[in-house]
Amino acid sequence: MEPSKVSMLALFLLVVFGTTTAKVEEENPEFWRSQAKKTLQTALNRKHNTNVAKNILFFLGDGMGITTYTAARILKGQLQNHTGEETVMTMDTFPYVGLAKTYSVDFQIPDSAATATAYLCGVKTNLNTIGVSAAARNGICKSQKGNEVTSILKWAKDAGKSVGIVTTTRVQHATPATSYAHSASRKWYSDADMPAAAKRDGCTDIASQLLNNTDIDVIIGGGRKYMTPRGTKDPEYPKDYSSRGKRQDKRNLISEWLNQKTGKVAHYVWNKTDFDAVDPETTDYLMALFEPGDLRYEAQRDPSMDPSIIETTEKAVRILRKNPQGFFLLVEGGRIDQAHHDGRAYMALHETVAFDNAIAKGLELTNEEETLTIVMADHSHPITFNGYPFRGHSILGKSPLWAKDMLPYTTLMYGNGPGHKIINGTRNKITSPMPWPMPPVWGKT
Repeated sequence: MEPSKVSMLALFLLVVFGTTTAKVEEENPEFWRSQAKKTLQTALNRKHNTNVAKNILFFLGDGMGITTYTAARILKGQLQNHTGEETVMTMDTFPYVGLAKTYSVDFQIPDSAATATAYLCGVKTNLNTIGVSAAARNGICKSQKGNEVTSILKWAKDAGKSVGIVTTTRVQHATPATSYAHSASRKWYSDADMPAAAKRDGCTDIASQLLNNTDIDVIIGGGRKYMTPRGTKDPEYPKDYSSRGKRQDKRNLISEWLNQKTGKVAHYVWNKTDFDAVDPETTDYLMALFEPGDLRYEAQRDPSMDPSIIETTEKAVRILRKNPQGFFLLVEGGRIDQAHHDGRAYMALHETVAFDNAIAKGLELTNEEETLTIVMADHSHPITFNGYPFRGHSILGKSPLWAKDMLPYTTLMYGNGPGHKIINGTRNKITSPMPWPMPPVWGKT
């Protein structure tokens, strides 16, 4: 029998004779109708909040498209020993939902720099540029001058509010950087990353702008190596040359930042022990940089060294909310995107679940009557669902059906690879029960 016919026969037998995972009440139509009535009634009973928001909590899931969001919902339930499909994410409980068009001025598909400029500064711009209008050109310093645009973080600070950024990437990465920097290139993390022409024309690197543009009360993420002189040993990885300081101008931006805060209670920390010791009730400023570059994935995070995004969000809110004028806080789940770029769905989904838990913590610590909480993604990724997996089937597992070549395939796939590799005309066989087996690795990755 042809492989395609075998697959279709298997599907027919599974549908006709397969066992169901439905609970008894789910077989009763009234169960679903009553659920619908409750949902509609909750929406009708909700009182519209017409207050002016004192606080703004802005959660950004980088690369967290609809498929990622759905798959993460299933994973979150399965991590709690449920089938997963019926799980309610914290994001699902928000009363309003909408869709955003994600294109940049020059490309159909945007990057995190162009999208961050759009949602933080209210201006669409070109690919790879941050905090500038579309009159600026990627990598051309001269085009940046006079075309800078400011962000909501600066607007909030000018209004007397406290402001902060929390990210799982380096704090100089595109999303957090757009809240405080203006750069013709998102890649100018430190002066060592800038071409000589850009320096000669008067442009400055993103890390240095972290100190000079807006007085930011809370800065949490990674990116230590962009803040210290070239060759400076990293406190956590002293033998790792790639983790050492990169700055060619010999500036120590961490020391400069601390010196700027004379007369204030300011803390710089790089590990969880010191981070936990920071008292938010007595702290005016906090800079916490937990890695030389981006933070470790949630699934690989050493809880004794690095706090979770839930913990960093909580610390930031507790520091910022002391201001009677309110606060603005940007929280980015940045490594969702980076995991997708590498085709690592396991990592991306666990990052998304942690991100959703951070949203729950933010809601817990703030008052809905005076706080506007927004959750959004900046763009998506070519990740797709495949086949007909049964309800409760591992979202990170294989489809119960074979493909036409009589080999299994995973429920989740990437439309741009690298999951599909042909060797001598044959796909690789999937032998592991999980397509991306990634146990915790505590240490330098």
